Amino acid sequence: MESVTDDRPVLVESDGPVRVVTLNRPGELNAFSPELHVAFARVWDALDDDDGCRAVVVTGAGRAFSSGGRYADFERRRDDPDFRRRELREARRLVDAMLGVRVPVVAAVNGPAVGLGCTVTTLCDVVFIAADAFLADPHVSVALVAGDGAAVTWPSLTSLHVAKHYLFTGDRIPATDAVALGMANFVVPADRLLPEAVAYAHRLAGQPPFAVQETKSVLNQHLRQAAVNALALGLAAEGQAHDTDDYRRVVDGLRPAT
Repeated sequence: MESVTDDRPVLVESDGPVRVVTLNRPGELNAFSPELHVAFARVWDALDDDDGCRAVVVTGAGRAFSSGGRYADFERRRDDPDFRRRELREARRLVDAMLGVRVPVVAAVNGPAVGLGCTVTTLCDVVFIAADAFLADPHVSVALVAGDGAAVTWPSLTSLHVAKHYLFTGDRIPATDAVALGMANFVVPADRLLPEAVAYAHRLAGQPPFAVQETKSVLNQHLRQAAVNALALGLAAEGQAHDTDDYRRVVDGLRPAT
């Protein structure tokens, strides 16, 4: 592959008509720092403008796909409403961008995909997951509303009852269960994950582009409609959750002992 970026929060590499997008904060398990959040939300516009791009693979550097929001930012979200609002705007921008990007997007879930990291996988069109990886959304367990995308995508992928169970509890979904529940398509040994995901993306890239892209657009209309119905409400509720006593207790519990 020919690298077209440098040491940025998001790396983009070209493999013929396929672009491999890598969340590149392995030391933080690819947690969504403000810089990563902004860069990842904006990469989709660049891919949409890339006439040579016919399919995308999304993966994570290191041993995680993404651990979601950074614990380091929990206190700032509580104390800085402007920072909180900016993050929630970026969450809305990310959901809209991933639902609207014209080409098919394949997730290569190489490790834990948690919180927003899990939501990113559900915004992809086809999901390959390593046999030892898992999905989870623990928003509620840290006193937050699961409003930044999970409430939009999960009910369309699995049943509403299943979505409620996992979003209420934050329980992990192992790879094989994720496929059985409709949250992923293929379980793959870790050492074959990226090659198989890229090979599949090349298969999609070889399909007639107008047909595959417009079929994706029609199918994603279900998710776009769900976003119209639920995303603004979910983000507003998540924002308000930062002001609750329960969230303050979570933040206080994360402070190092003195």
